[in-house]
Amino acid sequence: MATRSLDAGLIAKMFLAGAAELAANKDRINDLNVFPVPDGDTGTNMTLTIMAAAKEVLALGDDFSMTALGKAISSGSLRGARGNSGVILSQLLRGFTKELRDRESVDMPLIASAFNKGVETAYKAVMKPKEGTILTVARGAAEKASELCDREEDIEAFANAIVEHAEYVLSQTPELLPVLKQAGVVDSGGQGLVCVLKGARRVLLGEEVKFTAEDINAASGTGAEGINREAVANADVKYGYCTEFIILLNHVFNQKTEADFKGYLESIGDSIVCVAYDDIVKVHVHTNHPGLAFERALTYGALTSMKVDNMREEHQERLFKLDGNKYVERPEEELDHSGPAGTANGPVRPDNGKDGTKGGATDEAISGIMESNPQATPAGHRQFGFIAVSVGDGLSEILKDLGTDEIISGGQTMNPSTDDILEAIGRIDADTIFVLPNNKNIILAANQAASLTEDKEIIVIPAKTIPQGITALISFLPESSAEENKKNMLEAITCVKTGEVTYSVRSTEIDGQVIKKGDIMGIGDKGILAVGSDIMDTAFEMVYRMIDDDSSLVSIYYGEETEESDAKELCRRIESRYPDIDVEMHRGGEPVYYYIISVE
Repeated sequence: MATRSLDAGLIAKMFLAGAAELAANKDRINDLNVFPVPDGDTGTNMTLTIMAAAKEVLALGDDFSMTALGKAISSGSLRGARGNSGVILSQLLRGFTKELRDRESVDMPLIASAFNKGVETAYKAVMKPKEGTILTVARGAAEKASELCDREEDIEAFANAIVEHAEYVLSQTPELLPVLKQAGVVDSGGQGLVCVLKGARRVLLGEEVKFTAEDINAASGTGAEGINREAVANADVKYGYCTEFIILLNHVFNQKTEADFKGYLESIGDSIVCVAYDDIVKVHVHTNHPGLAFERALTYGALTSMKVDNMREEHQERLFKLDGNKYVERPEEELDHSGPAGTANGPVRPDNGKDGTKGGATDEAISGIMESNPQATPAGHRQFGFIAVSVGDGLSEILKDLGTDEIISGGQTMNPSTDDILEAIGRIDADTIFVLPNNKNIILAANQAASLTEDKEIIVIPAKTIPQGITALISFLPESSAEENKKNMLEAITCVKTGEVTYSVRSTEIDGQVIKKGDIMGIGDKGILAVGSDIMDTAFEMVYRMIDDDSSLVSIYYGEETEESDAKELCRRIESRYPDIDVEMHRGGEPVYYYIISVE
């Protein structure tokens, strides 16, 4: 007998199977990165996004409604979204599940409607939608669902047709996006979506796909990439327990109630995130008394997804290791000192005597900002706050010195999630908070965090590189209004060109350049600028192609694998070739890249 509808339990199994299929193909999706740099992350971002939702689905237990399932998938993916691909996936899921609410079962016409709603929601989330991407694959699947929903008799055949068409659309993405064709790959985000659809289909075809909390932990990664290394250097853990839970509300939770609850949490801890979503409230707090947080929360409703982690114990495990049957202090070479800015030595400053008046982060420029910017030393409630995404201790220190309140670790190799940004927002007591993503793949997550914040004004400055973020901070004037500063900062980042020097992880041809595995590449804002076998020669050629008649400042940030002496030699070569241009050097400490260089 043909199956014509699905209930909540079956859809949950399909969703979890889709998550499992995506996780199983994470590395293959990462390898589809167009640029052959050591930072392919689409598979990682999509997997971490869907795992956040899968965790919420498993927390529902065995008996739940379609509405509860939809909220779990939508809320979990929205807050767990990482990178552009993860944000788009979360919006597809958000739109899809919204159509299913308040239903006991789902038939094929409703599935088609849900597909289309998901596509509509995702397209709206992207400022400039580009065809040949995950959006195109999603739209193709929605169009096939609409075409077949009224004439197909069996939902299994319906699903087969949708998946097969999605695979076909994916195969055509190189024809829609020339950069994919040149690199010889299909769109990585589209491939991730096809994996989700194929996993869901497996359940419809009768396969038993088990997916547990342990699978989620394994798929989310517990290795180095998943560790917040900045926590390692913090010897003083003021509040010992990281406490998380969800309140299932049993009465109205309005703005006043929320403010009162946040005020109570502030009296017993810090690092507070309290986000209300329909009839649930997601809570995170660092405290020495988790029980007090639970007791107050119980006055608003029942609790679920409760988790308490001992941060002092975790900290000790990072500083000490097990030797036989006892813990001994880890040797110096095993410790990670990439802690928060300001906890170690100050950033290396330029030693070339330039005054920094063109916008570079020299001692003089930074000192001026520090003296005029009350945000540089956070104290109590204030008008403005700043969040910046950074990678590399030197870069983080510069951003901190320029007045950044919260540094979020992340970048090319590990995009922070929407929830990471929400947590940072929650820790800043300010009316207006400027968020600097400093990476084009983090802007959508920052915008999503802004849309989920109701009690503060969040202004996302779409800086695509850390040098753009530095220039935006330097252009900030504390005596100006939020709107005036937004205008000035947006204008400032348009004047910054950024180049990054790294190595190729595979052979390819892109932007007219034949690249061999292991080659050194200089990547500019719009593509490959230089390719060679020598790091310094490639960096110099990249700068040569970035400089024009209007250029007046070159800022060099050297990475963790670059010697200071090599960076000084690069400065000397640029100064010799361009005597009228100021050249500054900073220790960036960034991984992956030998140099990040800006031209203004």
